[in-house]
Amino acid sequence: MAQEPSRAQQLLGDLAPKMVQLTDDVLFGDVWKREGLSPRDRSLITVSVLAATYRPDQLNSHLRLALENGLSRDELVEALTHLAFYAGWPSGMGALTQLKGIVDDQTQ
Repeated sequence: MAQEPSRAQQLLGDLAPKMVQLTDDVLFGDVWKREGLSPRDRSLITVSVLAATYRPDQLNSHLRLALENGLSRDELVEALTHLAFYAGWPSGMGALTQLKGIVDDQTQ
């Protein structure tokens, strides 16, 4: 049975195969698998950085991954609210709006 293409492969596989290989093998195959931080903690850090630097395209998939990795909706709301005071109100509000859309989609 063939393995389903990764999200990176779906998005960029035919355009940037090396970037996809690095994403799949190094970032998610090595960095995300390292001991020392749980996937949950890595998700919290990643969501925070992506929200703080206003990277909405990447944030969307990482908010979903954070929920899969065990962060609750309420924990993400609290982290993003806290972040708004340090990274800027628009970054916090934008991230919370994205989270709301994801949560709303999951409850339908």
